Amino acid sequence: MAALRAEASRVTGVLLGLTEEEVVRPTRCAPWDVAALAVHTVGALHRVASMLDEVAPERALVDAAGYYTPDGRMSAETDEERVSGAVEAAARRSDAGEMGRVCEGVWRELEPRLAKEASDRVVLTRHGDAMLLTDFLVTRVVELALHGLDLADALGRDPWTSPEALDVVARLLFGEGDPGVPTMTAVRAATGRVLPGDPGPEALAGSGVRVLTLGRPDAAGRGV
Repeated sequence: MAALRAEASRVTGVLLGLTEEEVVRPTRCAPWDVAALAVHTVGALHRVASMLDEVAPERALVDAAGYYTPDGRMSAETDEERVSGAVEAAARRSDAGEMGRVCEGVWRELEPRLAKEASDRVVLTRHGDAMLLTDFLVTRVVELALHGLDLADALGRDPWTSPEALDVVARLLFGEGDPGVPTMTAVRAATGRVLPGDPGPEALAGSGVRVLTLGRPDAAGRGV
């Protein structure tokens, strides 16, 4: 919750302050520009509220790492729906700061709901995964943190990733292992977000990195 709260706050602040010139900048998650990527990122957070409205499955069958498995969720059809939906929603925006206001509203409603949920609450994802809510929240931290890097790079800004979120992502990727390079560098290398001059995935050899199916932007032109 601390990591999710920190990332939601940081991305909200950035999105609220975007200019019209900035929202049309391209991102590494082509064909998304900053506006479309913002739609997708905020949607990842809003999805939690939608799931809490549904009946809870009896037990969890998938953990946070298992959520990122190479199956139909990364099929061409699913990917096209994900991509086109964000593009169309971004095109309907009223102004550059709209997604910041949406993100602010989503978190304002979601945070108190999460505080009331039991620690063993199970949710069903749109991909059919029965997961502990706590595990699904890990995936939401991953979404906000990694797409936060994508947005920061597109905007030419330093990453705003919170220490709490960076720790959550690193633990999902490396467990208790030592990646051998600074944490941010390791996360970038493990998720296809390497900057010019930085070490690539080869620097993680022997680190025990867990390879997640993220629709890696360096390989398929898509983000998480």
